[in-house]
Amino acid sequence: MQRAQRKLAHIKYALALEDGPTSTHLADIRFVHNCLPEISPADIDLSCEILGKQLRLPFFIDSITGGAQEVARINRDLAEVASILGCGIASGSEYGAVHNEGVDLSSYKIIRETNPCGFVLGNISGQATTSEAQKAIDLLEADALEIHLNVAQELFMAEGDRDFSKILENISAIIKSVSVPVIIKETGCGIAYEEYVRFEKCGAKFFNCAGAGGTNFIAIEAARTGKDPRDMLAWGHPTCWSLLDAHDVLQEASVYFASGGIRTGLDIAKAFALGASAIGIAGPILKAVQAGGVQAGVDYLQCLANELKNIMTLLNVRKVSELKNVPLMILGETKDYCVFRNYGLDKLQRSR
Repeated sequence: MQRAQRKLAHIKYALALEDGPTSTHLADIRFVHNCLPEISPADIDLSCEILGKQLRLPFFIDSITGGAQEVARINRDLAEVASILGCGIASGSEYGAVHNEGVDLSSYKIIRETNPCGFVLGNISGQATTSEAQKAIDLLEADALEIHLNVAQELFMAEGDRDFSKILENISAIIKSVSVPVIIKETGCGIAYEEYVRFEKCGAKFFNCAGAGGTNFIAIEAARTGKDPRDMLAWGHPTCWSLLDAHDVLQEASVYFASGGIRTGLDIAKAFALGASAIGIAGPILKAVQAGGVQAGVDYLQCLANELKNIMTLLNVRKVSELKNVPLMILGETKDYCVFRNYGLDKLQRSR
């Protein structure tokens, strides 16, 4: 019962609170205008292949909820949106469902039942055992498994975990044992260069940066408890910087998803330009579906797709994978960050 109440509270405050206060820093990325594109929006193909699955739109509805009967309708509606548009969908954390007896499973199963042929991601805690991870996959017949890292949230959660000493060991064991690809996912605080390196050493190949600048789980937990987190609300590694770090560390063939405060077609184009393979969106799609049902969710994502097509037309590119080749300008604090990391600005901006 306590877990179900917590899930409902997370939904309540995710709907009520604004993004941030940390910026994604995607505003520091500028495209060079192409005044002579030789295509039209009708020429653009937004489809992509992710981990062997074909998506009609290069988006996925990122992890939101599960584990309470009251949220089954939300997951059903989100799964229907994904099915209609041909985008992916990730479950909320299944850890409670596979770690504890008596947790309602229908709110998870409904995702696959509603979207039987779609790209579905399971979701488990970094604290999970290998058997729990496989149970999470089996529960959804998942095509891949996200392992979420939410240390900041746990520290501000009254009932949260406090011992994180075995997370990397657990993750390494899960990667080696489960039946589907494993995606390392943050939950709004981003992944930095040093951790990409550590994860690669333990066998991780797929990532979801989930950077700072979007839904803020420190703020959500503070709202639940009524406590003042002071300056910790701005904690985290911005989405833009997480993508730059991934670009520097990971191999060209690696899959890394961009999420965390990505809200417009321009944000999406910039994330692809920085190397993303697909784009995750959670808060805005939840708000759309809660306000107007499945059709509102479909309309929201289709609007983003249309915005993206317009930007790609302006940049004269036909596929999202080609965005990583267009010239960029890197400004502001992100330029300072690149200097700090010794990333070659000429390579990032011109020699693409």
